[in-house]
Amino acid sequence: MNIYREPLFIRFAGIDQSDTLTPASACDLFQEAAITHAELLGVGRNAMRETGQVWILSRLSVFMEQRPRFGEKVLIRTWPRGSNKLFAIRDYDIHIDNTAGMEDPGTAIVRGRSAWLIVDIEKHRPLRPQPVVEKFPLNEGLNALDNEVPPSLAVRTFSAEPVLRRAVYSDIDYNAHVNNTRYIQWIQDLLDPKLLEMAKKIRLDINYLLEVRYGETIKLYAEPIAADTTALPELCTAAFAIEGRRDNVPVFRAELRLWN
Repeated sequence: MNIYREPLFIRFAGIDQSDTLTPASACDLFQEAAITHAELLGVGRNAMRETGQVWILSRLSVFMEQRPRFGEKVLIRTWPRGSNKLFAIRDYDIHIDNTAGMEDPGTAIVRGRSAWLIVDIEKHRPLRPQPVVEKFPLNEGLNALDNEVPPSLAVRTFSAEPVLRRAVYSDIDYNAHVNNTRYIQWIQDLLDPKLLEMAKKIRLDINYLLEVRYGETIKLYAEPIAADTTALPELCTAAFAIEGRRDNVPVFRAELRLWN
């Protein structure tokens, strides 16, 4: 199966007061679709563990050009895009489901790209992904986003005081660390909710640097950065750099841009 497709309805738990999908909920949809497709391709959780390997998300970009509304029927798609050095690349998109056809759903309203590492469970060391990825369809020319790999984000100095966040039960997933979408919820919680509710378009880039385990306390920093033309020709309404640190060692870096 070159492209995994799943029609679904936007649920109440995935929206904010704008009645539209949040960035974290969009990434939840991406994550579930990727897990299902990996199973269908024979490289799901159990198959990888049998070979002493595990998938670890390293980088993620999501661009919400239009935020689907509560109750709206959408079509989510995901597909592998080969590899780049140590990264296995996977793309995503979300379309309004007009039931016209699964093969050509029209223009995507949400687009994403992720970069995954294959890690040796015992040695905790990244492995070359090519022996696994070369079995996948390449899907050449089917690009959700322009850049081949989600960007490596800049190292920044923060002047604001951090917000402390302790990793609790609801943050932890099957792999015994904070799930990748929970970081995005943490990011959302740092900002004025009105900024997110008013945003018509949203771009998030995040680099996952270290695992966070149950009970660990993370310092979360967020500061405005200069508006630019990332993803859209016009300047964004607001832009932020966000970083999480454990004992002053970065565990993730992110940049969030909003357009009203």
